[in-house]
Amino acid sequence: MQASEETNDDFLFIDDSDEDEILENSTSNTWKVLIVDDDPEIHSVTQLALSDLVVLGQRLEYIHAYSGKDACQQIEQHDDIVLVLLDVVMETDDAGLNVVKHIRETLSRQDIRIVLRTGQPGYAPEESVIKDYDINDYKTKTELTRRKLVTTVYAAIRSYQQIETVTQNRIGLEKIIGAAADLLELHSVKEYADGVLSQLQLLSDSEFSVFCARGQGIVDGADDLSLYILGHQGLSADKTKQKLDALNNNFAQKQITSCFQQKQHLFTDENISLYLSSGGFRAVIYIELNSPVNDIDKQLIEVFLTNISIGYENVHLFQKLRDAAYKDWLTDLPNRLEFVNLLDDFAQSNEQDLVAGLIDINHFSDINDGLGQDLGNQLLLAVTERMKAMGGNCQFARVGADVFGIIGPADCLTPENLNNLFKQAFSAGEQYLPINACFGLCHKDDAGSRGVKVLNQINIALNLAKKSNQEHFVYYKQEMEDKTLWRLGMIRQLRTDFAENRLELWYQPQLNLNSGKVIGAEALLRWRTADGQFISPAVFIPLAEYSGLIIEIGDWVIKQACKQIKSLEKQSFNDVSISVNVSIPQFKRENFVSSIIDAIKHYQVNPSKLELEITENILMDEPQIVIDALNQVKAEGISIALDDFGTGYSSLSYLQKLPLDRLKVDRSFVIDIAKPGQSIIADTIINLGKQMDLKVIAEGIEDKDQEAHLKSQACDEVQGFFYAKPMPADEFLAFLKNNS
Repeated sequence: MQASEETNDDFLFIDDSDEDEILENSTSNTWKVLIVDDDPEIHSVTQLALSDLVVLGQRLEYIHAYSGKDACQQIEQHDDIVLVLLDVVMETDDAGLNVVKHIRETLSRQDIRIVLRTGQPGYAPEESVIKDYDINDYKTKTELTRRKLVTTVYAAIRSYQQIETVTQNRIGLEKIIGAAADLLELHSVKEYADGVLSQLQLLSDSEFSVFCARGQGIVDGADDLSLYILGHQGLSADKTKQKLDALNNNFAQKQITSCFQQKQHLFTDENISLYLSSGGFRAVIYIELNSPVNDIDKQLIEVFLTNISIGYENVHLFQKLRDAAYKDWLTDLPNRLEFVNLLDDFAQSNEQDLVAGLIDINHFSDINDGLGQDLGNQLLLAVTERMKAMGGNCQFARVGADVFGIIGPADCLTPENLNNLFKQAFSAGEQYLPINACFGLCHKDDAGSRGVKVLNQINIALNLAKKSNQEHFVYYKQEMEDKTLWRLGMIRQLRTDFAENRLELWYQPQLNLNSGKVIGAEALLRWRTADGQFISPAVFIPLAEYSGLIIEIGDWVIKQACKQIKSLEKQSFNDVSISVNVSIPQFKRENFVSSIIDAIKHYQVNPSKLELEITENILMDEPQIVIDALNQVKAEGISIALDDFGTGYSSLSYLQKLPLDRLKVDRSFVIDIAKPGQSIIADTIINLGKQMDLKVIAEGIEDKDQEAHLKSQACDEVQGFFYAKPMPADEFLAFLKNNS
């Protein structure tokens, strides 16, 4: 800090009429004064003149330099020099002024006081030099009597002390500002408490301190008005979140309690108790001192407390926000976001014998719908309590309405132990509810490197567990994800290629078995990729159904079939029908029937020339809806065929209710039909069709012997490679022309 010219003037005219104001009680501390002069006698005279001087309770200690260069070295070696009595002219005319520049500019020491002395008045420095370099005084050696020298030294040291006090205050305030800024980054109560104590160590000489407050809302299970240890310095880690009596220090406990009750600071030479209060949030900081706190530090601490009191309120608000963001409102468990953070720790852990998983309660929605959400919530709380009772250092979270996350040792989180959780019924209200669950698990060795990745992995395992008819648990393996990624890639490619018209309808001719005449064709979907390769329907049809794309593809197939029928009519093939396969998702559409009727009307085709092929598996899911839809289709004159009959699980009673025109004998019953004893099922289906007055068509005919047996059973129609393979539309038209 650079003193002003007016301040130096004040020091020059200090009242020194009473020598007692200068000679004060001495202490063991000293002020270090550097005497710089090339004349050794000046050193001796100066030291003698000031030998009995005590300034502000401290004696002087002398350091000697006999040149400007020597002076610079001494100042660099002693950072506690407070005053330099400096000769202007030494080895050069400006040696003294060079020392001043070195102090102020090179060393940036603005606190050291400088008094210039010269034995040659003609070498006095310019007034601007004295002002710019903050020189306390300038005297000729002849005018420096003992009294004037003492007064000058006293004024310079007092100026140094004032500057030092201001500097300490500034540094202290800078610490406070920096500490407050650092503390704003801490958003948990424990981090904040430890951070406050750490910052207070910078303002006080202490090795032991504690931060205490009531535990409600901070410490789990704290429902009384007791004070708890929220942070500490100098205690074992297990003291955190313990009640105050865990200190085992009666005096400290009494001081902390008194401070909290009296709502004011308590200062002694041995300890201080600091009271914090803001927005209804109260706390006490207790610090044991190694040395008393001076008045300046007391003031700084109180300023610091003003900031941290507000910060303490803020950290509680942050805690509430965090709880809202990362805790489940019902169970008080970590929620999905926090579970991802826990999975991050799991993924980065060096401990290998760990397992992460998801627990999905089966049919929980039925409980909510049937018994009400209140009872459903009570059930979830009961499940939570039973999971917590597992122990084993397991961590739990609620990541969905009826899905819990779990992390723990592999020997604890076994499928057997998890199943045991659900062996006994759960008490919810007045109900005892037996439930079970599915588990998706992942060993640490198979886990990804990030929490989000692990969550995806255990979710894949859970989905497979829910689809399994054998076990209720699945452990994640990499090939599961590879299969999922492959499926997603294929679905994405299928969507793209369908949009770019790479799907085609091929036609396999159907013939009257007796006459050999082509009476129709089954429309079969083919997928030719951009590189000309074909993807098997056995691969992409299930993917289309899984993704829901089958709805759009189904509509397209119906329209293509109608266009083909119209095209055949123009070529005078009026008796050839087209058979189209229909999937379960199509039947579930409300406008399924109307979309087919609209297509027939749009392309102006005879409805009887369009046939819908269904499989008996369709009847397994809401059969009455299917029967009603088929009756509407039948009423429009559209034919209906039952494909794959005998391969599913439908009841024969449903068969009588279906408005069928044809039964198809599956190729699996035809392949060995010519072998002795292998034709019973095929023969039965053919006979059943006759009894029900239905046309019967056998598919998969590949040789003459199969054809001969079907003729012997009076089968009506056939299709298969023996007659023709599926072919594109233009080849099918050529086939018709060649076989008409």
